[in-house]
Amino acid sequence: MLPINDLIDIQTLSESAELEFKLAQGQDGKGKLPDDFWPTYSAMANSRGGYVILGVREKKGNFKVAGIQNVDVVKKQLFDIANNKKKVNINLFSDQHVHTLTLDDKAILVVEVPAARREQKPIFLNNQPMTETYVRLHEGDCRCSEEQVRRMMAEQVEDSRDSRVLQNFDMSDINIESLQAYRRLLSVSKPGHPSLELDNFDLLRSIGGWRKDRQTGQEGMTLAGILMFGNWEAIQDAAPNYFVDYQERPEAKTERRWVDRLCPDGTWSGNIFDFYRRTYRKLTEDLKVPFELKDGIRQDGTQVHVALREALVNTLVHADYTGRFVVA
Repeated sequence: MLPINDLIDIQTLSESAELEFKLAQGQDGKGKLPDDFWPTYSAMANSRGGYVILGVREKKGNFKVAGIQNVDVVKKQLFDIANNKKKVNINLFSDQHVHTLTLDDKAILVVEVPAARREQKPIFLNNQPMTETYVRLHEGDCRCSEEQVRRMMAEQVEDSRDSRVLQNFDMSDINIESLQAYRRLLSVSKPGHPSLELDNFDLLRSIGGWRKDRQTGQEGMTLAGILMFGNWEAIQDAAPNYFVDYQERPEAKTERRWVDRLCPDGTWSGNIFDFYRRTYRKLTEDLKVPFELKDGIRQDGTQVHVALREALVNTLVHADYTGRFVVA
């Protein structure tokens, strides 16, 4: 549940990839679930989840609590439409995802949109997966291309492949330096996260790198764990076709020879996590960072940094590492 106690909290939160404000008053001013709620639902569900706050007016970055007069009516509309297969293919909501709050003596609705599991995606609207599927980018809901939708559909079966237990792999196949680097990043972004108290094995297990198959009783390293943090030899054994490749060329022409390249060459682990860290540094090393303060803290990145990071993450997350092609 979002920590909202007053208008200052709302202004502090502002809109982001995981947060959206909508008015929800309707033509009569008494309250109606806005039509544009559902593209946001699809986008957040297909991305990392998020919150939609209904009953707040936003204008040029300023927020005002407008309230919802008939909040129960809007809440009923939400669940009725979410359960209508002609509108939404999957309802991710339960009662615990919708809360009524009172600010300035006015009622607002805080709606948590859960992130859909991979086997549930794509979340789409109006029985039109190819044209009515959305993802969340920055503060907006972006319509997916057919290629993106087909990728989500393919990943419905790949989820079980990524999480399958591998035989005869153990912690000796994990690059501990990579796992420790992940721990450091986690400590910076979420210093109070409970996983920071775990040892390396339990940390890996907490993020899906080691699991127990409840049906067979077998437990061990997962394919995802090896690809993410494994040593190069282990990765080759688990996914023989795996290969990641970053190339910088002077022009956007494939016939021109690269001027900088990063690929598994024996000098580093070759795993996805290290490839992400090294590639991101190369992509951003020449970007200028103007002096900017936010809440008294110097900002170390720009919107370009955010866009590059999301593009790189999306490329790596949605790649098929078992196929016979290079992830580049």
